[in-house]
Amino acid sequence: MSKLTDVPKRILIGRALRSDRLGETLLPKRIALPVFASDPLSSVAYAPGEVLLVLSIAGVSAYQYSPWIALAVVVLMFTVVASYRQNVHAYPSGGGDYEVANTNLGPKAGLTVASALLVDYVLTVAVSISSGVENLGSAVHFVIEHKVLSAIVMILLLTLMNLRGVKESGKLFAIPTYVFVAAVFIMIGWGAWKGIVLGETMSAPTADFEIEPEQKGLAGFAMVFLLLRAFSSGCAALTGVEAISNGVPAFRKPKSKNAASTLALMGGLAVTMFCGIIGLAMATDVRMAENPSEDLLHNGVPVGPEYVQDPVISQVGEAVFGGDSILFILLATATALVLFLAANTAYNGFPLLGSILAQDRYLPRQLHTRGDRLAFSNGIVLLAGAAILLVWIYDADSTKLIQLYIVGVFVSFTLSQIGMVRHWNRHLKTERDAAARRRMHRSRAINTFGAFFTGMVLVIVLATKFTHGAWVALLGMVIFYGTMTAIRKHYDRVSAEIAAAEGPSDDSVRPSRVHSIVLVSKVHKPTLRALAFAKLTRSDTLEAVSISVDTAETKALREEWDRRGINVPLKILDSPYREITRPVVEYVKGLRSENPRDAVSVYIPEYVVGRWWEHLLHNQSALRLKGRLLFTPGVMVTSVPYQLESSELAKRRAKKRQDWNAPGSVRRGPVDAPRPPKAPTGKG
Repeated sequence: MSKLTDVPKRILIGRALRSDRLGETLLPKRIALPVFASDPLSSVAYAPGEVLLVLSIAGVSAYQYSPWIALAVVVLMFTVVASYRQNVHAYPSGGGDYEVANTNLGPKAGLTVASALLVDYVLTVAVSISSGVENLGSAVHFVIEHKVLSAIVMILLLTLMNLRGVKESGKLFAIPTYVFVAAVFIMIGWGAWKGIVLGETMSAPTADFEIEPEQKGLAGFAMVFLLLRAFSSGCAALTGVEAISNGVPAFRKPKSKNAASTLALMGGLAVTMFCGIIGLAMATDVRMAENPSEDLLHNGVPVGPEYVQDPVISQVGEAVFGGDSILFILLATATALVLFLAANTAYNGFPLLGSILAQDRYLPRQLHTRGDRLAFSNGIVLLAGAAILLVWIYDADSTKLIQLYIVGVFVSFTLSQIGMVRHWNRHLKTERDAAARRRMHRSRAINTFGAFFTGMVLVIVLATKFTHGAWVALLGMVIFYGTMTAIRKHYDRVSAEIAAAEGPSDDSVRPSRVHSIVLVSKVHKPTLRALAFAKLTRSDTLEAVSISVDTAETKALREEWDRRGINVPLKILDSPYREITRPVVEYVKGLRSENPRDAVSVYIPEYVVGRWWEHLLHNQSALRLKGRLLFTPGVMVTSVPYQLESSELAKRRAKKRQDWNAPGSVRRGPVDAPRPPKAPTGKG
């Protein structure tokens, strides 16, 4: 079975990597950009559309506010990027927002940030994949007809690619990300040239449509609330910015400098693309509606449920390039791919954060270890499972999922920036160098403005999105917080319980005597081996114990015992209800109660078999007994194995596995151990 599972595993994720190869998996900036920044870069494919969707509630007239909303998003993006550049220099260990909040604001704030980030990473996968399916579905109808299935398949494929390792997955993702960025810039440049220089009129496919306002005549506070809600939807463009601060250890040296440069480049690209698409959407008269089948009118008639509303970027691309052009097809394909791959930001952030939390004993320790390919495999699989569950619950609908989005990320933004302000305050108390103090004052000013701005946005997001689904994200944060708190309490309780005392204790005091028991069912080779081993331990008292379930079998056992002259007393325990486990447990407990300072050692003969189905036929009573005896203080349980002939089959299979090379395991040749230096020959 192991070989059968190892073959596909090696084919799918490649050969296992030695721990000392970890340095080879570090990322240069050109690979780190698509790995860690694909989420904010790809969000320009749906963030402009979310702004227009919200504004459409008040009708086409409200679209005039979209440039101002875009400007507010740009200011926020630059603020967050500038703030996080301080983070990556001050905390390069990879803890990111969690480490900043935990160090400067305390464990509760750190755990709140961690809960928010974990929820946001799961939502990043669900939203990006669902949006990618919708973009691809505009060209491939089978995908849109089977949205949930298509989204789950894409999550599984992305999981598989990430299990191959960060650097290898980064190479796979680099080309689509750079093609997408190039295609968007070509579209913006070509659209600006046609509209400004050539004076051509470009029209989106929905330019002739009208929008039936859901709320007519909005003004005053209602209009302000609508604009704030549109702004909060546009803030989806900022998701994933924090991933770079969490992924600093994955960069090549100098890590902090490379991470800060990547962060600045990502911010510049994302802002330019976001503004360009918003501008082209206004120039080409794109029309969007939250309920397009009823609110979009063509020649005064609703378009109906058969109408499929294409994303803004697709409509703008068709207006600029033409629906059948190669550049439009390239843009559509690259957009779908990069939206699928945008989830990779979460696939790098979630497992790394999970590893740090596991190291701090807030999550199971299995999340701290790396897999065969030096990736945090358990965290990757956990993230995939949570994202699949969300996609299934929300039918892979990005509009529904995006309402849950960005709450967590702005919680982490705000607490992180408040923590950084405290960080600089603490260092300013001890720093005496004038140049260093100036740098700290400048950094503190940036983080103070960032904390104020992101905190204000967090309030706006909660106020405008709470009833639209943000409460689900908050509930997820509460669940993560409670779970991690309970796990930490458990680990702390166990650590305190098993901590070795400084002086003598009951655990270090030698027992007065050892009473050994060998469980016997028949006189056969496993029993004789167990008896021989028990004699070798030289216990103070040794006896054999058997359970009387069948009178004839018990009588035969006694006669065989006496005939062989075995010099170990045999004790028969009656079991009128034909139980095996309870009589043994009660007998052992009786020995302990009579002599509390004595230790009881129970030897259980067990068969070693070679076929999986043989485990179902043997050793079941032994497993039940061990399970019960382990809960009895002062009792040691020892398995005495006896290898049956079938176990030789397993031994031969193990040897074959040892000698066998899985496909791909020798692509670069075997890894030889370093040869010892030759001894000097004595020759001059």
